Amino acid sequence: MRAITIPEPGGPEALVWSEVPDPVPGEGEVLVDVAAGAVNRADLLQRRGFYDPPPGASPYPGLECSGRISALGPDVSGWAVGDEVCALLSGGGYAEKAAVPAGQLLPVPKGLDVVTAAALPEVTATVWSNVFMVAHLRPGETLLVHGGASGIGTMAIQLGKAVGARVAVTAGGPQKLERCAALGADILVDYRTQDFVEEVRRATDGAGADVILDIMGAKYLERNVRALAVNGRLAVIGLQGGVKAELNLGALLAKRAAVTATSLRQRPPEEKAAIVAAVREHVWPLIEAGTVRPVVHRTLPMERAAEGHQLLEDSTHVGKVLLTTGAAAGA
Repeated sequence: MRAITIPEPGGPEALVWSEVPDPVPGEGEVLVDVAAGAVNRADLLQRRGFYDPPPGASPYPGLECSGRISALGPDVSGWAVGDEVCALLSGGGYAEKAAVPAGQLLPVPKGLDVVTAAALPEVTATVWSNVFMVAHLRPGETLLVHGGASGIGTMAIQLGKAVGARVAVTAGGPQKLERCAALGADILVDYRTQDFVEEVRRATDGAGADVILDIMGAKYLERNVRALAVNGRLAVIGLQGGVKAELNLGALLAKRAAVTATSLRQRPPEEKAAIVAAVREHVWPLIEAGTVRPVVHRTLPMERAAEGHQLLEDSTHVGKVLLTTGAAAGA
């Protein structure tokens, strides 16, 4: 098969479309003929040499894919050859074939094509696990989403609205904010020209956000704590703004607030399976009903993965960037 390899860390040009050995599904795994993968910021870090795959995972980038099952490994039940699926991966989505633990598979939602389904696994698992399983967002609360126009952001807006929350977003520029508003965002903050703490507190009559989904890390930590409501929950899922910052525990105590930080890729398979099962139970019906939908910015051939990486680095995208293989022709 062919896969995107990284012979030497570097810029987008470091991605090479190469001939590599086919993966073999192990116990509890299936082999998927990949129709599409998706670009995530973790892939950009891996390309630069800063985020190695977990031990035993595929060395190729790609944290999600969609396609059709072509073979079953030992001790797999509930799936059949030919099933159209999408999957959460620890690596290997930038390839023509991927071996996937059966617990990390999801059926392609009814009404959605197999290529577009590649936009779903990572964002739905990330948002559901952090905003709902960890931060316990409830109807009537206010959710603040940083990076509202990103793949994760566009999904978080829709899921927040679907459960009856009020959603605030930060994004860069009026065009991105317009797209966020079209998805249901209620409070729009241009981080280039506005202070999100002031804007969120103004829009909530001084109360602040009950839940914050943060991709920035250190750069936003102090302001995020100020933006939290009493009993607020800050979920940190990215470190685009650095890894080290001072935390005023007094401010946190005064608000009886909580700060959590999680990653998805490094979790053990049983934890990923539990998250995927929750996504299938709670999110898939919303997608099939048309209440929630994936937002795709652009679809490129897999061999042009470098262009997809450049789109994310330039932050010109809204939603997901997908990469398709030859198998997508049969979609």
